[in-house]
Amino acid sequence: MSLLLKLARWIDRLSEGVGWITLGLMLVMVAVGAYNAISRYLGQFIGINLSSNLYIEVQWYLFSLIFLLGGAYVLKRGEHVRVDVLYGRLSSRRKAWIDFAGALLLLLPLCGVIVFYSFPSVLNSWKIKETSSDPGGLARYPLKAMLLVAFVLLALQGISEAIKQFAILSDYEEQEARHG
Repeated sequence: MSLLLKLARWIDRLSEGVGWITLGLMLVMVAVGAYNAISRYLGQFIGINLSSNLYIEVQWYLFSLIFLLGGAYVLKRGEHVRVDVLYGRLSSRRKAWIDFAGALLLLLPLCGVIVFYSFPSVLNSWKIKETSSDPGGLARYPLKAMLLVAFVLLALQGISEAIKQFAILSDYEEQEARHG
């Protein structure tokens, strides 16, 4: 169990690191969005087109990255959507059962299905070097690859959560405190 908990801590650190990167992407996205808005109105005012599809796509890509890469961090922090009407009233042991079962029966299979069915599309996108159909648009294949990265990260965090919940259910921490 000790080795599994070390693995869970490593995964947690990975999710935290990606979460901080996502925070940085958020700041960049806000700056690009502000530029898009200001340049559109300023350009109309002075009669020069200061905006471009490139900047709009950069903002869209950044939003996509934030949404995709933020999932593992949000799960690690316990900030994901949950129906707290019942869950909030349960004992910590029952919560651990729900979280453990949810990770094993729902989250991990869902991540596996998404990676499995997305892989051919991502591979094809890389083969043809897919780009946006908009003038001045960006390459799409790197962004599509992030779909796989995001769901692998989410699955890893799901594994970490399952390990931690299993430790609670097996009273590992209490046993360590008694014997350690």
